[in-house]
Amino acid sequence: MNIDSYSRLQKSFLRHQHLFVLIAPVVFVTAVLLWAPTDGAGGLDHWLEYWWLFPVFLTGATIVNTVGISGSALFVPFLIFIFPQFAQPLSPTTIVKVGLISEAFGLSSSAVAFVQYGLVDRRLALTLVGGSVPFVIAGALLSFIIPEVVFHSLLGLALLASAYLLFRADLGHEGAGSSDDSEAVADGGSLNTDLPNDAGKLGPAGVRTDDNGTVTRVDREGDDYTYTRGGYLRRFGNYSIGGLFQGLAGFGVGELGIISMLGTNVPVRVAIGTNHIVVALTAVLASLVHVFGGGLVGGHSLSLATTPWNMVVFTVPATVIGGQIAPYVSNALETDTIKNFVGVLFTVISVALFLMAAGIA
Repeated sequence: MNIDSYSRLQKSFLRHQHLFVLIAPVVFVTAVLLWAPTDGAGGLDHWLEYWWLFPVFLTGATIVNTVGISGSALFVPFLIFIFPQFAQPLSPTTIVKVGLISEAFGLSSSAVAFVQYGLVDRRLALTLVGGSVPFVIAGALLSFIIPEVVFHSLLGLALLASAYLLFRADLGHEGAGSSDDSEAVADGGSLNTDLPNDAGKLGPAGVRTDDNGTVTRVDREGDDYTYTRGGYLRRFGNYSIGGLFQGLAGFGVGELGIISMLGTNVPVRVAIGTNHIVVALTAVLASLVHVFGGGLVGGHSLSLATTPWNMVVFTVPATVIGGQIAPYVSNALETDTIKNFVGVLFTVISVALFLMAAGIA
């Protein structure tokens, strides 16, 4: 396939991404219903048992994708504290697995939506994913052998650190300029010679990197962002620690990743969009290790039959839809309000986890 054909294919996919993204959970649910091993369980009552998870995960996915953090940061505590009030408690590894599978679909959906908006720095994303991979795998394998009390303690620490970092982060929408030329926005920016015009992207979106490393990016709405990709070492440190927790508990790389990108002067909307790619890919990797990797470290081996498929048939479509809604919510609402709400929630949950680890809760 030549470059022009690839560009046309990419542009066509992004233009119709809502259709392609929403087909994915339909294919997933159909495959689960037809082929997933369930140890003899089945019937309408079995598959509809957890229908009430759909609105819960839809709301959670919309919130976390708007802020640009890992879905499991909300899903895992929900499955630990609230889910057992309505159903049988789940083991820590199963909780993380459900969270990661749901998160992988939701964040992939939202990542494609942010790509369509022109808010993803793909070069930056690929380097961050590459640096995170070994730490994500290590964390996922570690989750099979650590005691439950240690799991809850580490989860509490991760949430407490995430809350602190979120309170400190400025997630306002500053940092974007706007083209005053409405015709330039309409025709792809070609009338505005001061801004890049990338024919391979939709609308006015484009990106240009100068000889000195300065990146100029224009999104679909005509807003422009200027930054550099410097600060790789600092981001690598944050993403390595975050990757370890991503594999272990299902979240961490998103929270630490956002902070590291903002700390190296990446504009907030570009940081959120780029972070979606990193978290989505690491969530997919961690999910695969959680499903197949138990026997590699002498821990218990999880077969596909141990996955609660009648849960994920509702959580996966919910997170996909939430991921598509998130970019619009991000534009419509004040992100700092959502950020502060999530930070308070993380603090409360972390205290409860410490009490649980101490045998008090």
